[in-house]
Amino acid sequence: MMANDSLGEVLSRGQRSFSFELFPPKTVEGERVLWQTVRTIEALKPTFVSVTYGAGGSTQDRTVRLTGRIAEDTTLRPVAHLTCVGAARDQLRDVVGQYAAAGVNTMLALRGDPPSGLGTDWQPHPGGLEHAVQLVELIRSLGSFSVGVAAFPEGHPESPDLVHDARVLAMKQDAGAEFAVTQLFFRVEDYERLVEMSAAEGCTMPIVPGIMPVTNVAQIERFAALSGAQFPLALAERFHAIADDAAAVTQLGVEVAADMSQRLLDIGAPGLHFYTLNRSQSTIEVYEALGLGASAG
Repeated sequence: MMANDSLGEVLSRGQRSFSFELFPPKTVEGERVLWQTVRTIEALKPTFVSVTYGAGGSTQDRTVRLTGRIAEDTTLRPVAHLTCVGAARDQLRDVVGQYAAAGVNTMLALRGDPPSGLGTDWQPHPGGLEHAVQLVELIRSLGSFSVGVAAFPEGHPESPDLVHDARVLAMKQDAGAEFAVTQLFFRVEDYERLVEMSAAEGCTMPIVPGIMPVTNVAQIERFAALSGAQFPLALAERFHAIADDAAAVTQLGVEVAADMSQRLLDIGAPGLHFYTLNRSQSTIEVYEALGLGASAG
């Protein structure tokens, strides 16, 4: 890829992308594991890696530091998360400036979860932003950044219906977003419906599906609940039947994720975004099962 091309341009070319999501570690051991993962991932030459941003900006400093170090010390293209939670406009401008100073020019603009937790009412920060659309506009007004947004194959938890969700995604594109990455999901048809409904509302930007291979049954069910995704009953039964065998769970998780990933690519998904939980083994096994290296953008 050309160094000056934005991530939006890269994803729009039609080549298969693949990417990984990381989060700022809280401990020295966690940081060691993370950098092992970063170096392992770097050897695969992914299209990008994204770095999450804690609730209420709770990991803001670590996210900025980690994303900047990836930009400076590796060959990877980092994508920094930014949310509206717990920050006024001036604070958000400052964070964008910190990213720019660290050499990071691609951001994922997210509204973020309600500060009081999922299931509670969303309350914007005084002097802050209420919607991701506004955050996209703010970032784009501050420089030549490539901006991505979130998409929800099963609908945003607060959305009245899927048509409204599709319209919001089109509005994010109109505000300057160049690509979208979905929340985790488990049914290919949910992604296919999202793409079709969004296209009907005028959304043409690449929508990259987010995949999380199951490595722990209780954990994946918790993540699914937090993101508003449904863990299909038939799939849950397969995992619960072997829940006491960690190796078998991991193996089945790779098989299920690889099958789902291949089906997504077969229907035209622009690539795959893997939620790694800072451990790369399962996602690398999925990558290898798909033979992604030869065709990745």
